[in-house]
Amino acid sequence: MAFAIIILGVAQKSNSRLYEQTDERMRRIVVGSGAFLRFTMTLRTRVAVLPDVEYIHAIIEPYAREGTLLPRSIAELCENVRDFIVAEDDGPILGCGALHLYGTHLAEIRSIAVPPQSKGHGIGKALVEALMAESRRHTVTCVCLFTRTPDFFGHLGFEVARRELLPDKVYKDCVHCPRLTHCDEIAMVKGTIPANTNGLRDPRISIPLVQLKP
Repeated sequence: MAFAIIILGVAQKSNSRLYEQTDERMRRIVVGSGAFLRFTMTLRTRVAVLPDVEYIHAIIEPYAREGTLLPRSIAELCENVRDFIVAEDDGPILGCGALHLYGTHLAEIRSIAVPPQSKGHGIGKALVEALMAESRRHTVTCVCLFTRTPDFFGHLGFEVARRELLPDKVYKDCVHCPRLTHCDEIAMVKGTIPANTNGLRDPRISIPLVQLKP
């Protein structure tokens, strides 16, 4: 999937640096002269491969340190690299996201991350759309996510949901999170929340879950 983004930058002098990502392995410099510089970013999304793992880790790690995302080790990313989609522009990886499959009844969008320097150009939206396309390829009927930015996902068609209706996610990740009993993330879904019947879920996953503090 690919589309073009037109970016306007201001060049104060010749060889001005208009775009630079902080990680040395992901650096891309655009140089030019004159009052204005116009260039086109051809943004593409694709399925991640193992050589992408170090870049994915470098993008996720700052958000994990601040508690925005769950930490993902290099080993874990290697094991789950097939879950990931990356966005790139003729070389540098500009963002990543993953789709974890629980079954045809439910999948989860997770680890959506775009470096601060790359935000504002539709990269996050492109990643979500690519992951939703992947969910449709697997005929998944409901996609969930947990987020602190509900407005962003609301504009993409997601609706707020009760987290206790998503035990697949809670028992996989939330039980290991130090914020389990005081979670400040909002559960959102797109599609029909599956009932805990008909053998769609592990019978050991039951409702109700632990009581979460408000």
